[in-house]
Amino acid sequence: MDLIQILEAEEIARLNKNIPDFAPGDTVIVGVNVVEGTRKRTQAYEGVVISRRNRGLNSNFIVRKVSSGEGVERTFQLYSPLIASIEVKRRGDVRRAKLYYLRERSGKSARIKEKLPTRKTAAPKA
Repeated sequence: MDLIQILEAEEIARLNKNIPDFAPGDTVIVGVNVVEGTRKRTQAYEGVVISRRNRGLNSNFIVRKVSSGEGVERTFQLYSPLIASIEVKRRGDVRRAKLYYLRERSGKSARIKEKLPTRKTAAPKA
């Protein structure tokens, strides 16, 4: 590891953020800190993760949701102080790392199959 990677790792450890394990296709609820005048509140932004970019301290992800029939995408920095929380609501079963094709789709064709937890099967009796 070079010096920059060591400094980034120390900064990530110092931030002490609780980031759940999520991937493209997952439905997440991102709690965003919003400042309105003197008031500070947390706004929930729920949508499907269509992209995740892992670059250490500069990691980010894009969340897409449909609001009033219009597609809205928002890019979040993973270690930003504006992010209060990230909660995984539903796991999606996809085969691609970037789901940009969802931009052209709407309705049923934009649905993502849910990833079901794997069942543990008992060993066959001999």
